[in-house]
Amino acid sequence: MNLHEYQAKQIFSRYGIPIPRGRVAANPAEAKQIAEELGGKVVVKSQVLVGGRGKAGGIRLAKSSQEAEELATLILGMEIKGLPVRKVLVDEAVSIEKEIYLGITNDRSSRKPVLMASAEGGVDIEEVAARSPDKIIKILIDPLLGLREYQSRDVAVSIDLPKPFWRSFISLAEALWRVYRETDATLVEINPLVITNDQRLLALDGKMSIDDNALFRHADLAEKRDLDVEAPAEIEARKYGLSYIKLDGEIGCMVNGAGLAMATMDIIKLYGGYPANFLDIGGGAGADKVAAALRIILSDTNVKAVLINIFGGITRCDEVARGILAAIGEVQPNVPMVVRLVGTNAEEGRRLLADAQLITAETLVEAAQKSVQVARGGAA
Repeated sequence: MNLHEYQAKQIFSRYGIPIPRGRVAANPAEAKQIAEELGGKVVVKSQVLVGGRGKAGGIRLAKSSQEAEELATLILGMEIKGLPVRKVLVDEAVSIEKEIYLGITNDRSSRKPVLMASAEGGVDIEEVAARSPDKIIKILIDPLLGLREYQSRDVAVSIDLPKPFWRSFISLAEALWRVYRETDATLVEINPLVITNDQRLLALDGKMSIDDNALFRHADLAEKRDLDVEAPAEIEARKYGLSYIKLDGEIGCMVNGAGLAMATMDIIKLYGGYPANFLDIGGGAGADKVAAALRIILSDTNVKAVLINIFGGITRCDEVARGILAAIGEVQPNVPMVVRLVGTNAEEGRRLLADAQLITAETLVEAAQKSVQVARGGAA
């Protein structure tokens, strides 16, 4: 789950990371009022969860509160990469002497968090990483020991940070590490971290991504989720505790267990088909959950066939069958469905489905082959 800039900076501030004065506004009048409180000269920044806001005209400098109101009117009427701008952040304008990049994320190859920094921060940091990867300094963090002071000092030296700023930088890096660790983040980023003309370190922009699997520990963060960036089907799936990701194929998949779901998608590809989604109904799914899953799959207009692959362990096949029948009665699907039920109460499940005119399969290979055939308009 990604946070907006203003949300990330609010969290940074609670951990002692210095940020510009400013507040979020939902309309031009609020933007004008905030600008007046800040002295008139402000930056009006669109709050959407995409990159390239500045290049799209979503970040503008206002020299007065009146201009801030006008720019807010303009920006709040924009869409950036298909996402509507519903709020703007009005921050005090600061004079910048130097821009730096600082962030912490997961390094999957080393299985550790990694602190990254660059003397060249700002909007083109991706280009710096592609053009001159040696300019991106990386320090692995032992998760048991945490970020050590000497590591932050080494980073400060490596990015040629002037010595008078070392102590502030070390404190800031430690605070960023605590944000990362205590919010179960997968990314915390300050870009740019600036040295101002009055010789302060300031987090001018902020970005955070939170591990969805840890949100049960962070109800306050879960409330900050922006639904504009999510597909309606994914929102609906979350209500029922389903793991659903929309893909671009034509064969809808409903499977219990993430590993089996991945294997099902792989074997569909092996036989020439393309999965339309990843959907794991999980263990112990009841009929209501199965019905919800099928409704979500069938809401995708690209779906030309559905493959239901259930290995009954904790999940009972008869419960799955009841859910399928409930969803069929409600949705009235017009695409063929292939069902493979194996395991606990599989025979009862098959009996329940016997009169529903569904295509059945004994093995996963057979199920995948039949799904691909019917998706192409052939007979199973």
